[in-house]
Amino acid sequence: MARLRFLTTVDFFPFNYLDAENRLSGLHVDLAREICAELEIMERCQVQALPWDELDTALENRQGEAIIAGMAITAENRERYLFSRPYLRFPARLVTRRGEKLTEPLHTAIAGKRVGVLGASAHEMLLRDLFPEAQSVVYSRTGWLFDDLKSGRIDAVFGDGVKLSFWLAGQNSENCCTFAGGPYLAPEYLGQGLAIAVPRDMPQLAQAIDFALHSINASGRFTDIYLRYFPVGFY
Repeated sequence: MARLRFLTTVDFFPFNYLDAENRLSGLHVDLAREICAELEIMERCQVQALPWDELDTALENRQGEAIIAGMAITAENRERYLFSRPYLRFPARLVTRRGEKLTEPLHTAIAGKRVGVLGASAHEMLLRDLFPEAQSVVYSRTGWLFDDLKSGRIDAVFGDGVKLSFWLAGQNSENCCTFAGGPYLAPEYLGQGLAIAVPRDMPQLAQAIDFALHSINASGRFTDIYLRYFPVGFY
């Protein structure tokens, strides 16, 4: 292969974005370079950012060999691309106030508790199915949800672990709260996670990327990358 060019965007913080010095940065950029290092092709490794709506055409025209930009693994996209193994899944998590953590087993401890969740979301459906004994309190705005958790009007929040980790690490949480219990990985509700897309006529590249991802994960290097961008881990 003459090169391995990963295509990404600049509007998916903290996965791919421009930093304060206008350099392409993020978890995806670091991961792409780590893949190239594992495959021993750093001198032929490139990462290029394009607008989201140009990624498909660019790959079709062989302006790049892989897309690493948070593309959803859907049935429609599987008809167009081969996908690597998922390298990151987005779990659902519970958050409670500090000092009021739910004890195991959670399905017992949460019975009768008021648990806030965004309405008309996959997390609302998952909450009702996982914890039917909890009292679901549905919100239309994230700000109201967090305000009620901090004030004690609800006992917990159930939602996307990534967004919750950023809130917990940020100033708006006022260090009030913490994750409770473990992550809930439910692909039938929350999707298959993040993977790398390559053209369907390049199965060997997909296999090579899978090999690299496996090695990076097994060695702990992916955890190192992950913790650079998520100081409050959502697992």
